[in-house]
Amino acid sequence: MKDLNTADLPFYQPVADECAVFETAHANALPLLLKGPTGCGKTRFVEHMAARLDLPLHTVACHDDLSAADLIGRYLLKGGETVWVDGPLTRAVREGGICYLDEVVEARKDVTVVLHPLTDDRRRLVIDKTGEELVAPESFMLVASYNPGYQNILKKLKPSTRQRFVSVGFDFPTPEVEVPVVMRESGLDEGRTKALVRLAGGIRNLSGMDLEEGVSTRLLIYAATMIAKGMPVDRALQAAIIEPLSDEPDVQQALRDIASAVFG
Repeated sequence: MKDLNTADLPFYQPVADECAVFETAHANALPLLLKGPTGCGKTRFVEHMAARLDLPLHTVACHDDLSAADLIGRYLLKGGETVWVDGPLTRAVREGGICYLDEVVEARKDVTVVLHPLTDDRRRLVIDKTGEELVAPESFMLVASYNPGYQNILKKLKPSTRQRFVSVGFDFPTPEVEVPVVMRESGLDEGRTKALVRLAGGIRNLSGMDLEEGVSTRLLIYAATMIAKGMPVDRALQAAIIEPLSDEPDVQQALRDIASAVFG
């Protein structure tokens, strides 16, 4: 493990015991599932832990067209020859690193078939195209994430898959945690950062408004960065918070009203 004071560790502010859970899961060859809203710090957490454990990290942003072949690899034509090229999951298994599948529920169904043998005591990856069967080394870890609040009947993580992972729940941080994080990432002063975090809390607590998700910490950092660089507050809020949250004029106006109440 790297020295925790090493300056090049990606910054992450722990909220509870999630770092200890990650380390224990890795030490015992257990796959880990991160559950929480978009932009609450899941990806940064994995980057931090990979650096902390000094392990190579292969991150995959899952989407509707992501197939098992995209993860495992395929034959490609290079210089007139057909050569096998490992996918990110295969590279992580060979290297003994971390493979992080962000929003795993977005991937095609055949992906889970590939993951199952890696999430039990077999810890094996079968590559049909090459005839290989790789046994994952002790240092290999499979990490996946998804947003439970943004699922529908067609995109839901099956219990048979979910119960193959140990899980950690994430949520938006408390103001006491979020204010220093936003200040550190953006360079904005404490007073205006506290106002931004109050605004985020107000929007997150709204009910009855047509918002699929609340304000992420990521969006707060974007807004704070723009304000710190000299952009007027109302324009930064419009570009970094209001427009990303909704396309509906009535909802946008309601958000502007809330922002006006917070920032005066």
